[in-house]
Amino acid sequence: MKKSTGSNELDLLLEVIDQAFDRHAWHGTNLRGSVRGLSTADASRRPGPGRHTIWEIMLHTAYWKYTVRRRLLGEKRGSFPIGGSNWFERPVRGADWKSEVALLDEVHAGMRKAIAGLDPATLHRKAGTSKYTNAALIYGIASHDLYHAGQIQLVKRLIR
Repeated sequence: MKKSTGSNELDLLLEVIDQAFDRHAWHGTNLRGSVRGLSTADASRRPGPGRHTIWEIMLHTAYWKYTVRRRLLGEKRGSFPIGGSNWFERPVRGADWKSEVALLDEVHAGMRKAIAGLDPATLHRKAGTSKYTNAALIYGIASHDLYHAGQIQLVKRLIR
């Protein structure tokens, strides 16, 4: 199959990340929907020893959106608003659930803007030093959102 480098492919990628994050889709709950309306107490409950809280899973997804944006734009590490990487233990003193959900929204918007600004001809080129193409990173982050949306839905059932 010939790889397209037209804007139609970029539009499709944007639709995929939108559905995985916060738009209505046939597959059910998206990432943003999975955390909508959760209390700080529920987001903080650990479903079992050594298991991640919903809050931790949500921040993990925000971090990887930041990472994808950074890779697409060729930026250096170090600008994620929370110190550390990948997994962030929560709750911690001074952390606020609602403001960190807002951070997820902000990071997603920044990533989406970076994707929308891509030259469609670069979709099948590797992103900087990544071993993956720009398109693969974008499809991957959508898959990552949906994986963790399902995980959050399961954790909600386990903690109730």
